[in-house]
Amino acid sequence: MRGPLFASLVFACLVVASCLIGVAGLFDGAIDQSMLLAVSRLPRTFAALLAGAGLALAGVVVQMSVQNRMVEPGLVGTPESAMLGLLGITLIAPGAALMTKMSVAAASALVGTLGFLALARHVPRRDPVLLPLVGLIYSGIIGAAVLWIAWTTDLLQFIGTWQSGEFSGVLQGRYELLWIVALIAGLLWLVADRITLLGLGEDAARSLGLDYRQTLLAGLVLVAVIVSVVVVSVGSIPFVGLVVPNIISRWRGDNLRRNLPLIAWAGGSLVLACDILGRVIRYPYEIPAGTVFAVLGAGMFLWLLHAAPRKASHG
Repeated sequence: MRGPLFASLVFACLVVASCLIGVAGLFDGAIDQSMLLAVSRLPRTFAALLAGAGLALAGVVVQMSVQNRMVEPGLVGTPESAMLGLLGITLIAPGAALMTKMSVAAASALVGTLGFLALARHVPRRDPVLLPLVGLIYSGIIGAAVLWIAWTTDLLQFIGTWQSGEFSGVLQGRYELLWIVALIAGLLWLVADRITLLGLGEDAARSLGLDYRQTLLAGLVLVAVIVSVVVVSVGSIPFVGLVVPNIISRWRGDNLRRNLPLIAWAGGSLVLACDILGRVIRYPYEIPAGTVFAVLGAGMFLWLLHAAPRKASHG
């Protein structure tokens, strides 16, 4: 009971802090409290929780898909591919509906991720660090292409927005696409056993009766949708999909079905905590949550590389 109680207390404290902290005081009488909560504070809180949970869940699916704990969507070119799709639809149909832009971004993200998987088949797996390095180069190439196209078409301001990972612009009516993450989280929990088999590799998964290619494609479609929704809504946030699944795995073992709710909770809570920190470090100015998490995530990643793994129960 102590674990769920602690998680609930942390969650409640973060939500209350997020609702209270801001330039406009909730109790100073200068603005309607219910309107401030409904229009700004609660949407911002929900957006941070959903974005963090979604990126953490996307991370664990990618790690299972490539059988490597050191990768995440940001290291396989998924966010950069989503930005490429967004850039394309912005140039072709600047007035397109938000759902249309998200769909194009998701399709582009899926193509980019599949491109990395095709490349990964030729990367030796003896050194687990080699695949993330290849992914970093692959992501950098796509990112460079996005930057060049944006520069030549005078759309650099859009790239800055999609890379910022910040929640100051989140308002009621401008974040609701992120609730798709909650639906995908439920779907991932239902197919958690199939995702676990992906982590065993193609031959082992097929020997256990899994349709490997179909399951892999379905998982990557969900990852592409999550990443595109987050990029469209609040921008890219690095390291979430890398460090959160690894921390939970070290703490609770590799029972994916049992870990998925914890991964979602930890991802959402950490991103919301970084958003709160970004509001108070230079108050009344803000530091984007993506920047704060990049600093903290880099430190956590170094710890994961050097800390001895903890022996955990798998029951």
